[in-house]
Amino acid sequence: MWATNAKIVGIVLGTLALYTLIANKIPQVQSEVPQALTLGANVTPEQLVAAGEKVYTGIGGCTTCHGLGERAPNLLTDEKGQGTIGARCGKREPGKTCKQYLYESLDNPTAYVVSGYQPIMPVMTKQLSPAQVWSVIAFLESQGGTVDVTASDIPTTSPASPTSPTSPGGGGGAGGAAFAGGSTDPKAIIQAAGCLACHKLDGQGQVIAPDLTHVGSRRDAESIRRKILDPASSVTKGYEKLAGIMPKSFGTMMSAAQLEALVQYLAAHK
Repeated sequence: MWATNAKIVGIVLGTLALYTLIANKIPQVQSEVPQALTLGANVTPEQLVAAGEKVYTGIGGCTTCHGLGERAPNLLTDEKGQGTIGARCGKREPGKTCKQYLYESLDNPTAYVVSGYQPIMPVMTKQLSPAQVWSVIAFLESQGGTVDVTASDIPTTSPASPTSPTSPGGGGGAGGAAFAGGSTDPKAIIQAAGCLACHKLDGQGQVIAPDLTHVGSRRDAESIRRKILDPASSVTKGYEKLAGIMPKSFGTMMSAAQLEALVQYLAAHK
């Protein structure tokens, strides 16, 4: 009997050791925490552009749509012979400078939609701080244009209501507020995150990424939560070419209560 028990104990200990070894070999995922921008009164155009590039390629999630040139205009390359965004932004809307047009695109993206594309862009001034918004504008202006964003464009405190700039030096925006206004309403969270720009849900949205209408029938709450926090944790069959497109920042944008509300809402979609 003792020999059988010893054999069982050995098997258990060996199995635990094997899984411990495997677990230690798996790379640990570290969330990309958005960096707060502190831009002083003497900030230079070069510093604004550098900061804006980090927001554009990182926490802003801009490359999710604009990097492909299919869902939205590609901002860093020539667009239909009109040049890069810095060269064409001042020609989009009559009477609007490049800076004014770019701010409007981030604050009120449905005000002007480029021909051939759908109005799927979320309101970025609700997701990014004023400093992040204006640094992105500076970065985009630098793509073939002249950077005229200055420290005076960036409000020292978030104003009560956003106002679009009407002249150089006139800044504004409600950026920096809590994500989705702090609401735990899943629909408000989905709208603020711009999920429907890629996903379809209850008959609305796009079909670029997996349809979420019945996501709860193929993923449980834990799987959905993991996918939001770490989009690379799994890839739905048939969407391998889009792997890495979903932004990694949603988990850090939302509060714990918002994340859980969204997870439970999606998990209930059987």
